[in-house]
Amino acid sequence: MNLVKRLWQTHRLLLIAFTVAAALTLFFAIRTTAFFIYWSNHQNVEIEGWMTIGYVAHSYRLPPEELQKALGYDPRKPERRPLGRIAQETGEPLPELIARVEAAIELARQEMQERSP
Repeated sequence: MNLVKRLWQTHRLLLIAFTVAAALTLFFAIRTTAFFIYWSNHQNVEIEGWMTIGYVAHSYRLPPEELQKALGYDPRKPERRPLGRIAQETGEPLPELIARVEAAIELARQEMQERSP
């Protein structure tokens, strides 16, 4: 405790900077761990209306651009609407849109396999 007190008196800015750096390191370590735990359990999940194209692509380990292209959307402009809203706005029933997404996943996977040596 005397060491901390002495450091606070002599090197206050250095101690504050070290504490902030340690807190940020801990924050990003926890965040990274949570990210890996979450996505290790969410692979190839059943597609639902609340999911976005990007979420589905990430779950099925595809680049979102590939899935968007296979669904007929501009791959340069991310489609952020959930599938349920896309179905509602286009008048397409959600089960049909989900079937199209599943077919697009297969198509995108085939295209990626053909491109890889």
